[in-house]
Amino acid sequence: MSRRRVGFWYHLAAAIAKPPLIVLFKRDWRGGENIPADGGFITAVNHNSYLDPLFYGHFQYNTGRVPRFLAKDGLFTKGFVGAVMRGTGQIPVYRDGPDALGAFRSAIDAVQRGECVAFYPEGTLTRDPAQWPMTAKTGAARVALETKCPVIPVAQWGANLVLPPYSKKADFFPRKTHRVLVGPAVDLSAYYGRTATPEVLREVTEVIMAAITELLAELRAEPAPAVPYDHRRIRAEERRKAAEEGSM
Repeated sequence: MSRRRVGFWYHLAAAIAKPPLIVLFKRDWRGGENIPADGGFITAVNHNSYLDPLFYGHFQYNTGRVPRFLAKDGLFTKGFVGAVMRGTGQIPVYRDGPDALGAFRSAIDAVQRGECVAFYPEGTLTRDPAQWPMTAKTGAARVALETKCPVIPVAQWGANLVLPPYSKKADFFPRKTHRVLVGPAVDLSAYYGRTATPEVLREVTEVIMAAITELLAELRAEPAPAVPYDHRRIRAEERRKAAEEGSM
């Protein structure tokens, strides 16, 4: 299936965003040849800064295959930003209510139309203290198994040096480098045809996240943790310890 045209709104957004990005930041982008030239696919990207969609969107726009991000539904109703979100074909995520699963249906439809859907599988900014990818949600795995589309792992590093996770203070100087490393498609063929049970979805998610983490370790030139940071488990342990201390 052929790619979708970039369209007016994406060109407009790029015309506004690219000049300051080009001036303020250096770029080290590698592996672009792994982005499919045609057909629908998923990119699975690590998430460590609120600036990630802007920085990563810049990279992928330059490949000619623009991404459709999953984003909070509230962004689609905010004036000019909402108009850009709707016009560029981003996918609203409704966290509650009857439309909570609509984002996955929209993502599947977009991939089947021959588009790219960009996932941050972690679902939020990493909470790993060293900013490695943490345990992830299964949304990307669900879409991948339903569509059997290529899943392209992507590691990025640099936006977090400007605006660290959960920080509100940006540090633009000295000039930072945005680094991207794109890997070959993750081989998920062993899972095709299997029922998408929670266990299977978890396995597929772990395979995808392992590929992203391996790329990030190469970008950072340092070893990744042996086990991904699991913020839910750690929070549960902290609550348990607090309860035990409170009962003493």
